[in-house]
Amino acid sequence: MTRAATPSTLSTALAAVAALAVGLAFAPTDASAGDAAAGKTLYTTNCLSCHGATGKGDGPVGAALNPKPRDFSTGDFKFDADKNGTPGEDADLTLVIKTGAAAYGGSPLMAPWPTLSDADVANVIAYVRSLKQ
Repeated sequence: MTRAATPSTLSTALAAVAALAVGLAFAPTDASAGDAAAGKTLYTTNCLSCHGATGKGDGPVGAALNPKPRDFSTGDFKFDADKNGTPGEDADLTLVIKTGAAAYGGSPLMAPWPTLSDADVANVIAYVRSLKQ
């Protein structure tokens, strides 16, 4: 014999499901999910020329750019690309890497990298975060 659900039990169950969905949707990403060693290879190929070997924004191409490329050694990321009120999260960096900084008020000289896979982007983010001094 099964019991009929009451409005009270239904609302409790719906509240629990909603809380779980919100928690999953807004769970912070973890840069450690990326592989910094693999990210270094991608960074060297795609980012070093502007951001420099140590991420200070002093690469050979970056020296000629105005504005200068971001200095990753500070660990300061100003863009809140996903507009959730917290700048510099992995989701923000992912959007800037994939679509370029201009879409978020940054330099149009920051090239978008839409061809990088999600795993590649996570790896680059892990490496970039490792540059903080």
